[in-house]
Amino acid sequence: MIPAPLQIRVYADKLILWNPATLPEGWTESTLLAPHASRPFNPDIANVFFRAGEIEAWGRGIERIFTACRVAGTPIPNLRFDGSGLWTEFTFSAEYLHSMQAKTPIKTLPETLPETLPETLLKTPDSILCLLREQPTLTATAVAETLGKSRSAILRAIRKLREEGRLRHVGPRKGGHWEIME
Repeated sequence: MIPAPLQIRVYADKLILWNPATLPEGWTESTLLAPHASRPFNPDIANVFFRAGEIEAWGRGIERIFTACRVAGTPIPNLRFDGSGLWTEFTFSAEYLHSMQAKTPIKTLPETLPETLPETLLKTPDSILCLLREQPTLTATAVAETLGKSRSAILRAIRKLREEGRLRHVGPRKGGHWEIME
């Protein structure tokens, strides 16, 4: 049986992700949110992603999401598990909502997006630009930690963005900032 695709729902004040997931036997939401040992559903697939550099370790995903939200000054997402999967609700911060009112509104997206769209929307270069737009003084290491990517993957993406003229660094390596050229 092929699981249902990831679903993304975008609202004016929040973003909700749903993933068809099952918790390990005997686990509850409390176990998931507390420090715990990792038990990948499929250790072989987890190992492939680890060796490919797509994840630096498994079992820290939720912790890293919460840390990234704290670093960004955004609310911690609400996690809810039910029999159908895991719901992750990101409420937009008041500052973000206020800043968006001053910008051109984003086109409304359908409530449920196809499975492949998150891959298109969340390519590493675009994720870097979004993050640096909000926090232009971040280092490549901080970007890598926030996005859950290896430092070398971030450096490759930054080099590509610079070559394309979409990103530039202003000032010294330490103490400078990034400018988005779009």
